[in-house]
Amino acid sequence: MTGPAAAVRERDPGLQPERTRLAWRRTTLACTVVAVLAAKQAVHDEIGPAGLIAAALCLLVWLGFLRVAHHRIRTLGSAPRPAPMPARAALTATLCTIALAAFAVAIVV
Repeated sequence: MTGPAAAVRERDPGLQPERTRLAWRRTTLACTVVAVLAAKQAVHDEIGPAGLIAAALCLLVWLGFLRVAHHRIRTLGSAPRPAPMPARAALTATLCTIALAAFAVAIVV
């Protein structure tokens, strides 16, 4: 068989999931750095109760993001052509990222 249909079947999807898996790992590392910096800010500087609550929420959101990211990384590695990310997981990752940014701002201010 030749033509576009043959090209789709012969396509090696191995690199796309690998790139996506690496992107998830980089994003997880960035979130980890933010959470660690928030904890450092809370421990080393004298911040008020609001800052401590923001730091605790930052760590909680970080754990939520880690759960979503770990599940997605496992899914990407489990099949040659992984299923699309569920909308609920994508929304959770987005909300965790926005909340992490908001808590980081609350700690600094």
